[in-house]
Amino acid sequence: MTSYTDAQQQAIGSLTEPMQIIACAGSGKTQVISQRITKILTQPGIEPRNIIAFTFTEKAAAELKDRILGIVAKERGDIVGLAEMYIGTMHGYCLDLLQRIVPETFKFSVLTDITARLLVDRNSRKSGLTTCPTSSPKVPTLRRFLHSKLFLQAMSVLREDTVDAAQVDNRVWESLDSYLRLLVQKADFDFTELINLAVSFLEADPDDDDDARAVQDHIRADIKYVVVDEYQDVNPLQERLVAGLIQFGANLCVVGDDDQTIYQWRGSQVSNIVTFAERYDGVLQVTLADNFRSSKGVVELARSIADRIPAGERLAKAMISAENQTWERGDLLALTFEHADAEASWICDQIEALRGVPFRDTPDANRRGLSWADFAVLYRSVARDADPLVAELRKRGIPYVVKGLNRLFDSLEIQAVVGIFRAMVGEISEDELRELWVQADLLPEPCRWRQAWEVLERGRDFDRGARWGIYNIQRVYLDFLEALKIREETIQGGAGRGELVFYQLGKFSQAISDFEQIYFNTSPAEKYESFVKWLQYQAPDYYADSDADVGYAAPDAVTLATVHQAKGMQWPAVFIPCLRRNRFPSKRQGGLGLFHIIPDTAIDEMDRYRGTVEDETRLFYVAVTRAQKYLSVTFSPGENQLYQGRSMFFNHCAEQAWVSTKPSSKALERIEPKALHETPQVTISFSELKYLFECPYSFKLRFLYGFNPPIHEALGYGKGLHDALAEVHKKAIAGELLDASSARRSPIRNCAQRSTSRRSQRSNGTSPRTVSKSHGRCTRKSRSRCMSPLGSPSMAESISFGGWIPTSWPSSTLSQAIAPRRKMSLATSSTSTRSGTKSSRVRTPIFLKC
Repeated sequence: MTSYTDAQQQAIGSLTEPMQIIACAGSGKTQVISQRITKILTQPGIEPRNIIAFTFTEKAAAELKDRILGIVAKERGDIVGLAEMYIGTMHGYCLDLLQRIVPETFKFSVLTDITARLLVDRNSRKSGLTTCPTSSPKVPTLRRFLHSKLFLQAMSVLREDTVDAAQVDNRVWESLDSYLRLLVQKADFDFTELINLAVSFLEADPDDDDDARAVQDHIRADIKYVVVDEYQDVNPLQERLVAGLIQFGANLCVVGDDDQTIYQWRGSQVSNIVTFAERYDGVLQVTLADNFRSSKGVVELARSIADRIPAGERLAKAMISAENQTWERGDLLALTFEHADAEASWICDQIEALRGVPFRDTPDANRRGLSWADFAVLYRSVARDADPLVAELRKRGIPYVVKGLNRLFDSLEIQAVVGIFRAMVGEISEDELRELWVQADLLPEPCRWRQAWEVLERGRDFDRGARWGIYNIQRVYLDFLEALKIREETIQGGAGRGELVFYQLGKFSQAISDFEQIYFNTSPAEKYESFVKWLQYQAPDYYADSDADVGYAAPDAVTLATVHQAKGMQWPAVFIPCLRRNRFPSKRQGGLGLFHIIPDTAIDEMDRYRGTVEDETRLFYVAVTRAQKYLSVTFSPGENQLYQGRSMFFNHCAEQAWVSTKPSSKALERIEPKALHETPQVTISFSELKYLFECPYSFKLRFLYGFNPPIHEALGYGKGLHDALAEVHKKAIAGELLDASSARRSPIRNCAQRSTSRRSQRSNGTSPRTVSKSHGRCTRKSRSRCMSPLGSPSMAESISFGGWIPTSWPSSTLSQAIAPRRKMSLATSSTSTRSGTKSSRVRTPIFLKC
């Protein structure tokens, strides 16, 4: 039986009042949440479907599910319906809610940040990108490729935040309308619109809208407990979602740490967690102050850093060490170097010196020698600062991985892979491509090169008259690797290199999938040429800040990551290099920014988008608290004059009694290095189990390394058929039996007319809908339904066009074929309210039935 502190027991056992759990770093909050949810399940009349638990990432959700399952199995045995409890991200919940209750959303897919940017860049004018104005005289409108990331940020802020509409150029609102129309035409959601649409149903008047009534009836009947982890990072729109879910009396428990608020630049408001007890009645606050992760030295240093934040901007708390790790003089270091190469060299020296040093992961665990995977190097920016260390790691043959897809295209292996497609479009010759693969040491059987080249020859025969879907980038990539008979065990190099190489190759497979999701229905020659240009000029920037890994592989290698990517993780030894003035804390960047599109005076707490010293302090606090025992902060002057001085954070650490400014000369005991191998929590569907049953190696490639299968054009037909049958089934359960005439109702024409009418209303200064700022309640009909027969077979169209469109048709025919159907099913209505002299505008989606 797990033992809990008094504070943990209080957090677990108090189930009636609203609760705020203030969880300091390393305080065991996941275990507490798991035990609390298990306790909730023992309450009379409570079933798993009555509980929602939000996590910030799917990885955190998988860990929470695993913990709950283990506790339930130990304490209660089997519980029927446990799978009906939702544990996951807010975006995932909203998608599930919409596609279970609102049939019109069945055919919609979800864009990631990467695929949304690809979509906008490919449709630069149609999306509103190149017509979006700025206040900069040098850049009157945004530009394709250069500003697509900024454009998407602005489009999200307009829907997520409270914005004074009167201060925003009307052409910016028109760009938002264009962007949303494009999403509808492509049957896509972005992450913001997923939540925005769900919130609109939760806030709508159910008497005016059948789907809003269905959504709210479900929430009223089923949702009894809501748990929100990482509450400090929710944005205003997500806060409205939480309010909508508890509006019928569900118990709310929020868990978080204001000192770890690190996503302000995405719109999160630290004031949400700081003022929670003031905004809800009868809140019970519980502070989990015991840090079970780190040594006393690390905890005391972290406390001193958090204390730099003004008292009025943080919740009062004092983290203490449970001393599960011992602190010894020399464990914490603050060192200065003359240049970046010397800094990188010392970090490698220290990694090699600590490798094999005995370490206990928990007080009752067996000793093991530290291995490569026990070291992490955390940067404010990997893209800007990691080059010297990467070069030194390569020089010494120390295995390393870069978290996410950041710097993916810098590796020799991926440069060789990119060469495949450069060769296909004629940029390089066969001999030049082979040389790239030789340099990357990726030819386990050189005699098989001819077969691999023939794969490319067949793949670039664009004149053979086949359907466009046959010219599949992912298929060429996988067939090429297969022709070379590349396997982990055939990769040349030291122990573990095969796993590292496949880790990289799997990431590239994800990049292909991202591109093909948007460009699948493109003429073959154009698609491959666009792909090569994207790989060379856009993709490195697209993935520069990517914080998501693909697959579950965890190679025994040193981790290089940004501090943002390290959130929620821990390592026995952590290095924080490049602590330079204007780098960390980061200097506010110049150039075109968000406030050139949306005036800064139009947004509440606008400084969170710019970044403040307090925000940077919280980020540094997160970096320090990733360390379990060993922590080294280092400084070397940068090449630019801006970065010649030492960071205030470095100076602060160097002044602390727990930190040494000279390395220890004490001899260290060594034992056999042994990496900590944890069983990954793999979340799969029943359909995906077929990969395991049919071919275990295929399952390994897909789920361990992140390889994606080629997209098949027939999936569009299957998805359309599935969606149609799902809607028929839903209506049958409700007592409505459909016949052939049901397939001939189509509201397309009226939808287009209605959305045009709404745009005209806004341009004339009127608004079809008003929302109260304090309650978010619709005072007029929030959405519209129109059902007018056009005599067209809409169900057949949904089957034909719901997913991938038949690619053998010429593009002109494609546009003619989809134009009648894809007029408009999702628009926005502008809402204006007055509070004193300030006008605020909330962007709310209008889902029109098609």
